[in-house]
Amino acid sequence: MVDLESVQQAQRRIAPFARRTPLIPSRYLTELAGGNVYLKAEALQHTGSFKIRGAANRLALLTPEERRRGVVAASAGNHGQGVAVVAASLGIDCTVIMPVGASLAKIQAIKGYGARVVLHDEPFAHAKAIAEERNLVFIHAFDDPAVIAGQGTIGLEIVEDLPEVAQVIVPTGGGGLASGVAVAVKTLCPQLRIVGVQAAAAPAVAQSFHQGKPLSVRPRPTLADGAALAEPGRITFPLLRRYLDDIVVVDEEAIAQAIALLLERSKLVAEGAGALGVAALLRGLAPAASGPTVVVLSGGNIDISLLARVAEHGLSHAGRYLSIAVGLEDQPGRLAELLAIISATGANVLEVEHHRWGLHLGVGRVQAVLIMEVRDKEHAQQVCSDLESAGYAEVPREGPEAQRYFLPQGWLDDKDRG
Repeated sequence: MVDLESVQQAQRRIAPFARRTPLIPSRYLTELAGGNVYLKAEALQHTGSFKIRGAANRLALLTPEERRRGVVAASAGNHGQGVAVVAASLGIDCTVIMPVGASLAKIQAIKGYGARVVLHDEPFAHAKAIAEERNLVFIHAFDDPAVIAGQGTIGLEIVEDLPEVAQVIVPTGGGGLASGVAVAVKTLCPQLRIVGVQAAAAPAVAQSFHQGKPLSVRPRPTLADGAALAEPGRITFPLLRRYLDDIVVVDEEAIAQAIALLLERSKLVAEGAGALGVAALLRGLAPAASGPTVVVLSGGNIDISLLARVAEHGLSHAGRYLSIAVGLEDQPGRLAELLAIISATGANVLEVEHHRWGLHLGVGRVQAVLIMEVRDKEHAQQVCSDLESAGYAEVPREGPEAQRYFLPQGWLDDKDRG
């Protein structure tokens, strides 16, 4: 059984290992949602994820004989880090089985905590096989009462720090986090609304929740790899059905935008799974409640290279970048004139390419491709309107969806030069 008492016991048990993370108000999300929004920043947790809470509670309950045997876990990264760091503190031998293609940052972090890392195409099955073969204790990532209770301590902190909370939005993978938090907050505040969020590419728990029975759905590649499970847990599913009000799904674009928004507006780094709750707000899937809303940012362990790509993509999709291709006469000063027009709009030019060949240009003509940073989509339209006012006509042309094409009006009237 997982109940309020077991979560409260877990809170005392994990105190030496897990930090109490802050509730951070978000003005931008408050304006967007139409009600006060706070971020429960588990990305600032030790190991960068909430997973250490459940791992600490489970390992603290091991008997002396089980500690001597050692533990094994299957993980995409965050659970493995939690198990590894607590095992190291308790002097327990630890092995973590990770999927082939797992985040390099998470692999290195787990090794850094002193655990062995084994990559395998079927991490869960391989971890179970190793546990049986070597007589190790298998530490489940979510479908374990002690793990669920440990994750539920987040709910206790939310209610203690914000007693008037009216809604909690929580990422949902296998359901350990969502069910643990739900048990705590719903028991303390029965009127509170709690919404789980999954990636549309890995919707097994959402579909199971709405159809009222456990379903298996093979996940597709997603930015929220830490929450990409094929089916809900045997223990977590009844808890989700009992305590959650809804589970919604969000697309990859929303996840990318949420990561970029958190980085820019809140100065918080969130991985894909960690940003699911904010993605739901961006898509309007969690309407404002009668009181404050808390969004759980479950983790911030993301490769720096992926973070850069995702942030750029998210900003581009949000209309923060504008790419234009402009035809120019190949004469001194023409590019400077174009840049002066753009400069007057307040757009920031990031990159300029100057092409003379390979674009079927007429003799004496060139093409300039500019990538610039703009404030929003309205600002981008202003740049384009000012170009048209300066004598450049926008023309339809095949190419990247985000790029717009302009030619001097005189070229369109000059049929002989093409």
